Amino acid sequence: MTRKIVLASQSPRRKQLLEWAELDFDVLTRETDESWPEGMPMEEIPIYIAREKARAVMQLELYKRYEEGIPVLAADTIVVLDEQVLGKPRDAGQAFNMLKALSGRRHKVITGVVIINHLKEIRFSDITEVEFHEVRDEDLQYYVENYEPFDKAGAYAIQEWIGVVGIKAITGDFYNVMGLPVSRVIRSLHDHF
Repeated sequence: MTRKIVLASQSPRRKQLLEWAELDFDVLTRETDESWPEGMPMEEIPIYIAREKARAVMQLELYKRYEEGIPVLAADTIVVLDEQVLGKPRDAGQAFNMLKALSGRRHKVITGVVIINHLKEIRFSDITEVEFHEVRDEDLQYYVENYEPFDKAGAYAIQEWIGVVGIKAITGDFYNVMGLPVSRVIRSLHDHF
């Protein structure tokens, strides 16, 4: 196992995944802008945002108190449908519309990962394809009202009710859709830190 790391994310799902992987980690976060340069390739967008999150945490006085070389892990997940990025919905109406657009269709979930310390930086993105069954409007409405998916890219979490009843097929890493391709992160930590 690798030594302690710092997770630069407030996501309860990423925290849970690292706990399942039995990693020793602390959570440190700093508010960062989640926009990206216009024209950036889709696979690069979440890496760019994750890198901004990681670098922001490395500037914190709290991080500077850690033993030198402790890596910071940051990630960002986007949902892409028809070459359009579906971010986090602003409200229930936007969440419903996103889910309606995903219903009966295949889309990509791209998670960008950055692992960085003062000596090195590893970055990659992982892509998982997800296909939804046709989901009835009343079921979409039920999900939005009962699960309030406003902090989730594409307005859904695969491990919640909508994933259990609505997912037809998945190609790639399931945990990537939850927000972190954990096995690839673990391998990167072992190989580089």
